[in-house]
Order: sequence, then structure tokens, then C-alpha cells
Amino acid sequence: MTNNAEIVKALMARFRDLLDRAKIIEDDLRHPLDADFSEQAVDLADDEALEGVDDALRAEMKQIGFALARIENGTYGTCAKCGRKIGEERLEARPIATRCIACAS
Repeated sequence: MTNNAEIVKALMARFRDLLDRAKIIEDDLRHPLDADFSEQAVDLADDEALEGVDDALRAEMKQIGFALARIENGTYGTCAKCGRKIGEERLEARPIATRCIACAS
């Protein structure tokens, strides 16, 4: 991914995928509780796990938004810690990276 248009396209596709998954989780979390108390306990445990997944999805969506903002303001690919260029291989593997491999270690 050497040009910003390709990066934006990939980030937007990932964002849409995460948003779709988050909507499914949200729908699952809106279901009414079962009348059976033991089933309610299982449902609540499942809901807690789903909320954790939803939180992770939304955190990644937020990071994608930050990456898109960095592209727009011209700082994408620059390490937030040392100011050096983030390697292209790292950005291909993790397009939301904010630090070069040395600073991330």
C-alpha cells in the first residue's frame, strides 16, 4: 500500500466490516431476557462477553478514524514517539499503527 487512496480504501472497508459486526452484536444485546432464571444467568454472561467484543470493535473503529485523520493532515506513517517514518511493512500489517517498530517494542 504505497498510496494514500489505497490505504483509505482499505481502512474504510475495515471500518464498514467492524460497523456491521457491531450492529449484529448490538441487536443480540437488545434481546429480552428469558423468563427462566437460570437461562437469564446464561444470557447475562453471554451479553457480558458480547459487550467486551463490542468494546474492542469500537476501539478499533476509533483507531481507524484517527488513522484517516492522520492521512488527511499529512502525519500518517510518522512515528508519534520518535518522529521517524513507520516502515511500509508495518503499516501494511497494521494500518492503524502510530509508532515505528522500534518505539512499539
